Amino acid sequence: MSTYPTKYVYDIAEGSRDMRDLLGGKGAGLAEMARLGLPVPPGFTITTEACRAYFGTGAEPAELAGQVDAALARMEEAAGRRLGDSADPLLVSVRSGAKFSMPGMMETVLDIGLNDASVEGLAVRSGDPRFAWDSYRRLISMFGATVLGIDVHLFHDALDAAKSAKGVTDDLGLDVDDLRALVMREREIVLQQTGRDFPQDPREQLDAAVRAVFASWNAPRAVLYRRQERIPNDLGTAVNVVAMVFGNLGMDSGTGVAFTRDPATGRPGIYGDYLQDAQGEDVVAGIRNPVPLWSSSTSTLRRTPSCCARCGRSRSTTRTCATSSSPSSITSSGCCRPGWASAPPLLPSGSPPSSSTSARSTSTRRSGG
Repeated sequence: MSTYPTKYVYDIAEGSRDMRDLLGGKGAGLAEMARLGLPVPPGFTITTEACRAYFGTGAEPAELAGQVDAALARMEEAAGRRLGDSADPLLVSVRSGAKFSMPGMMETVLDIGLNDASVEGLAVRSGDPRFAWDSYRRLISMFGATVLGIDVHLFHDALDAAKSAKGVTDDLGLDVDDLRALVMREREIVLQQTGRDFPQDPREQLDAAVRAVFASWNAPRAVLYRRQERIPNDLGTAVNVVAMVFGNLGMDSGTGVAFTRDPATGRPGIYGDYLQDAQGEDVVAGIRNPVPLWSSSTSTLRRTPSCCARCGRSRSTTRTCATSSSPSSITSSGCCRPGWASAPPLLPSGSPPSSSTSARSTSTRRSGG
C-alpha cells in the first residue's frame, strides 16, 4: 500500500479562511484575501502540523525542506527575483500565525535575504542606498535577538550610540554612512556574542528564522498568554513566509495598524495609526509616536474607499482593512506597488493581515512599478 508524504507547505493561493486550524489566522486570512481578488504578495505558509511535528520529534519533518524548496521556487518565479540575489534580491518576512491571535507573543524576522552582496544590489536596484543599509541593520538586530538569542539591548545601545554621535534623536536622522557603520557594529556584536559572523547564506537565514518562530510557540510569554486566554497549548503555530513590501523607503512610505471596528467598543468604522518611513516592528517597539489615521494632517482615509468597502463586504464579523499606511500611495484597491520592483501589485506585507481583528501593514512608495 503506497503512502503519500504529509503536505506541510501551502502557497497562499491554495488556502481559504476555513483552514485556520492548519494555516493559522494570518495564513488563512492571506489566503482569503487572495481568493477575494485582493492583491497579495507572493508567499507560502508552513502549517501548524509542521510545528507540532517539530515539538514532537525535536526536529523539522523530513519532508519539510523539499517542500519549502518547491514553494520558494514558485515564490521567486512569481516575484521575478531570487532570494538574496546579489543584483536584484527578493527579501522575505517570516512571521508566526497561530489559529487564535496572540499579538506580540511570538517572533518575527523581516528582511531575510540581505547580506554583504545583496545589500549593494538592493541599493542599486532601489536607487536608495540609505534604504538598503537601513534594512540590513534591521535584519541583523532582529535576527540576532530573535534567532541567535543575543540580548536585544546590545543592538538598541548600538543604535542609541549612533544617534548620539550624530546628534539626532531618532533613526531618521542617520544617513547612509551612519547606517553602514551601524551594520559593522552590529556584526561585531554578533561575532562577540556567538563566536561566528552573521550568516551570509540567505537560505540559512530563512531556515533558522522558521525554527525560531516554531520555538517561540513555547516562549514563556506565549505560554502565559495562552493560559490567560485559555488557548490550548497543543495547537502550534503556522509560519508565514511572504515577499517584503517596504515601509522604510522614505517619508512617502510607512507602516501602521488599521481596524474596521473600534478595538475598544466594537463600533464599525476605520481606526488605526501609522508611522512614516518605518517597518512593522517600529510601531510595536514605540520608537516614535504614530500618527492617527484620522489626523487632520493626513488625507489617508479619503483615499481608501474602495478597499474599505471591499473589506466591509467580505465578512459580517470584524475585519482588518488591507489599506496602505502611506498617505500618498493609495490605489483603487487600497494597496500599492514598490517603485523599484517588477513584481505585480502587492499588498503591504510588513506584517500580513490575519483574519483576527488586527494587523500591521507596511506600504511602499507611491511611484508605480
